[in-house]
Amino acid sequence: MRGVVFTGESKLEIKEFPDPAPGPGQVVVKMRSSGLCGSDLRPYRSTAEQLGPRLQIISGHEPCGEVVELGQDVTNVKVGDRIMVHHYSGCQMCEFCQTGWTQLCQSEYQKVYGSGAHGGNADYELVEDYMCVQLHEGVSFEEGAAISCGTGTAYQALRRLDVSGRDVLAVFGQGPVGLSGTFLGAHMGARVIAVDPVPERRKLAEDCGAWKSIDPNAVNPVEAIYEMTGGRGADATLDATGIGEVRANAIRSTRIWGRACLVGEGGTMNLEPSPDIIHRQLSLFGSWTFSTVILQELANWIVERDIPLHSIITDRFTLDKAEEAFKLFSGGTTGKVVFNWD
Repeated sequence: MRGVVFTGESKLEIKEFPDPAPGPGQVVVKMRSSGLCGSDLRPYRSTAEQLGPRLQIISGHEPCGEVVELGQDVTNVKVGDRIMVHHYSGCQMCEFCQTGWTQLCQSEYQKVYGSGAHGGNADYELVEDYMCVQLHEGVSFEEGAAISCGTGTAYQALRRLDVSGRDVLAVFGQGPVGLSGTFLGAHMGARVIAVDPVPERRKLAEDCGAWKSIDPNAVNPVEAIYEMTGGRGADATLDATGIGEVRANAIRSTRIWGRACLVGEGGTMNLEPSPDIIHRQLSLFGSWTFSTVILQELANWIVERDIPLHSIITDRFTLDKAEEAFKLFSGGTTGKVVFNWD
């Protein structure tokens, strides 16, 4: 089978790997769609030395496909099932694994697929059976791939923020996670302010339901949000960038008694706790992806409300065009980008 491997400094190779064979409790998934995530860009842009063991590992952590082979003792899925992959494995004994939050497992068995084990940018993927989440017939494979990380991450963050139609929600960064936050927040009834310096991404946000958009290079985004909200600030804010200054702006643009959530990975942040958080009675959340339960909940929610999630997908490629796909995605002007097999 073919698999995409990062080789360093914004280069990759499509290599041949043996077709996987399932052991006890394992499942082989034929890939039908696999999404590109903003967190892929860090290893993609890294040097070969920084990549280390990842030079031998198939990339991709947003897999969606069809079960084609089962190992012994697999009972929760069957051949032919349409599934999303929750891209983590763990001990399956701790409280986190037992509640579907396998990424929080503290044991030596915890792995992230696409970095610590072969991921979904391949014709097939070998996964543990408990990583499989049923995909509703009303959700396409490419929508399932989006849900499997970027859109699911945004959804869980909005759940933590308890976003509703009462809220003004400011979303900082309109990459795949931030755009998903804007799109889902609008469908939850919130008035969404989308913040991004890239005009193409601001336009995408507006097309996906943003009430207002802000170019932070043209105006002070904190001042602009206060002006748009009659001096109150946003009820809820979401940072999807991981950039220190942007994170701080998200928090400072949140109203008194408001809620702020950080999902962008890496980086640092400088704040003054008393004026920025304590004296404004803020609730500050960190949110890291989602559980298997939340993954299923989001897929069902999309179907029940007939939400056109395909609207956030702007570019589709076949696996043999992986170099072209990552080059485009790295440019920072697209919405969701996926590999499709059909």
